[in-house]
Amino acid sequence: LSQVISPEKTEPAGSPEGIQPELDEEMESDICKVWDMSMDQDVASFLQEFNAPDIFLGVFAKSKCPRLTEICVGILGNMACFQDICMSISKDENLGQVLLQRLCDSDSPTLLETSRLLLTCLSQPEVANVWVERIRENPSVYDCICFIMSSSTNVELLVKVGEVVDKLFDLDEELMLNWIKNGTCRSVGPSVEDSPEELPDFKIVPCILEAAKQVRSDNLEGLDVYMHILQLLTTVDEGIQAIVQSPDGGKETWSLLCELICHDLCQPDDPPIIVQEQKTLLASILSVLSAMFASQTEEEHTMRKSNVKLPFFCYFILDMPLIGSLIRILQYMEDCGKRSVDNSKESKQEETGKADINEEDFHLKILKDICCELLSNMLQELTKENTLEGLHQGHLNEQTCSCAFQNLLPLYFASVESFLEVLREADQTLADNLEKRFPSLKVHA
Repeated sequence: LSQVISPEKTEPAGSPEGIQPELDEEMESDICKVWDMSMDQDVASFLQEFNAPDIFLGVFAKSKCPRLTEICVGILGNMACFQDICMSISKDENLGQVLLQRLCDSDSPTLLETSRLLLTCLSQPEVANVWVERIRENPSVYDCICFIMSSSTNVELLVKVGEVVDKLFDLDEELMLNWIKNGTCRSVGPSVEDSPEELPDFKIVPCILEAAKQVRSDNLEGLDVYMHILQLLTTVDEGIQAIVQSPDGGKETWSLLCELICHDLCQPDDPPIIVQEQKTLLASILSVLSAMFASQTEEEHTMRKSNVKLPFFCYFILDMPLIGSLIRILQYMEDCGKRSVDNSKESKQEETGKADINEEDFHLKILKDICCELLSNMLQELTKENTLEGLHQGHLNEQTCSCAFQNLLPLYFASVESFLEVLREADQTLADNLEKRFPSLKVHA
C-alpha cells in the first residue's frame, strides 16, 4: 500500500489528467484477501497493532483510485465491528474527519462502505455520541446525505444511508431538529469534479421521499427504514410542520403513503398473516398519516372558523380507499388473533417461545392502536357525500362497518356515534342493522 500511494505511483507518466488509475490486479487480489480476513477478530487486532488505520489515512489522502479507497474503508468497517478497535478508530479525530469526507465521494461503492462503517460505529453505545457530535459539527454531512437520498439509484446504498439517518435521528433529537431546519445555510457538498456548481437547497422531507420511491419496489426492508425516519420526524412539532407545510402542502407525502397502504401493502389477495410480516412498516406509515391528518384537521377547523377558503389538501385527506384499507388491516389482525388463540390451545410453548409471541403481540397491539386512532379520526370527519362514495365503491358495507365498530368501541364511542348519524342519512337500513348488532349505540341514542 505504501508503494501504491507513493507520488511516483499515483499518476503514471503520460496518463491523461483526470483519468482515475486502475488498481493493479495482483494488488487488488491481495488486499481483497485482507478485506475478507479482517472479519476475523484476531486478524482485525493484528491490523490494529500494525497501525493499519494510519496507513489507510495515507491512502485516503493520496490515492486517486476509487477501488483502493473502497477496499480500505471496507477493511476499517470490518475492524470496527469489534468494540476495542471501534473505540480506537472513533477517538482518532483526523481519521474521523477524513471518513466523514468520504460521504462526499462520487463513487457509489465507496459511499456504501463508508455508510456501513458509520452505521457500525453509531451502533456501538460506547462511541455513538462521539460520531453524533462529529456529524453535528460537520454541516457538509447533511448535504452529502441529502444528495445521495435525492439522486442515487443504487438501492443498496440508499438502504444503508437510510439506516445511518434513522440511527442518527433515534440517537439525537437535537441533530434531527437541526436537519429539519437545515437547508438555508450552504455548506461544502459532494466533491464531484465535473459538477463544480453549488448543490440545491436541500430539504430533508423531499429527499427522504425520493429515496423511499427508489427503494419502494426493490427492498421492503429499505422502505421500512425510510418510513421509520418519517415517523421519527413526526415525534416533534417541527417535523410535522416540515411535512405538512412543504411547497405542495404535504400532498406528495400523503399520496405516497396512501399508495403504499392502498396498493402495495396488506392487499385483498394477500393472506391475513401478511399483517404480521408488515407490522412495523404499516405502523410507521399509519403513524405518519395519523399525525398529518390531525395537523390538517386542526388547521381546517381553524380556517373554517375564520371563513378562509380551504386548501385542496384538506379535502384530499378524506380518502375512502384509505378507510377501506384501514378496516382491512383490522380484519386481518382479527383473523391472525383467532389463529393465535387456536394454536396456543393446541400446543404448549416453551418459555423462549412465549417471549417471542408476547413481543409479536406487543407490536401488533401498537399497529392496532395506531390504526384505530386514525380510523376514528377519519370517520368523525366524514360527510354524507363521503359516506355515499364509500358505500358506492364498496369500502363501506355491513361487514366492514361491523369490523370497524368492533375495534373502535368503546374507546372511540364518540367517533362511532358521529359516523352512525351520518350513515343514517346515507343508508338508513345499514345504520339500523348496525344498531341491532351493537346495542350500546342504540341505548345511548
